[in-house]
Amino acid sequence: MDDEKLNDDNSPGEKKYEELDEETLFVVTQSFKALSDPTRIRILHLLFFKEYSVNEIAEVLHLKQSTVSHQLRFLKNLRLVKFRREGTTLYYSHDDKHVMDILNQTINHALHS
Repeated sequence: MDDEKLNDDNSPGEKKYEELDEETLFVVTQSFKALSDPTRIRILHLLFFKEYSVNEIAEVLHLKQSTVSHQLRFLKNLRLVKFRREGTTLYYSHDDKHVMDILNQTINHALHS
């Protein structure tokens, strides 16, 4: 029922085309841009399971720390990841369940193709 368009009287009706505003287009484009990079996909996929520090991400994914930091900054600016501080260490986790669901569905689709 969530996908169903309702008429003014709350009765089920046909879905109607509505033009996307510029802000929505920008956010959607940036989300797909984030998912268009293999390194960012690897990082997001890792963060799907638990939080990690920059050093841990670099170690697990065999990447340079500077590469991880750069990609995390990009993802953070899009609000796809968040961090918490513990002493001098920052721990990153995913911050957008919807985008993570899209990523997970796409990975599952690729695995079953």
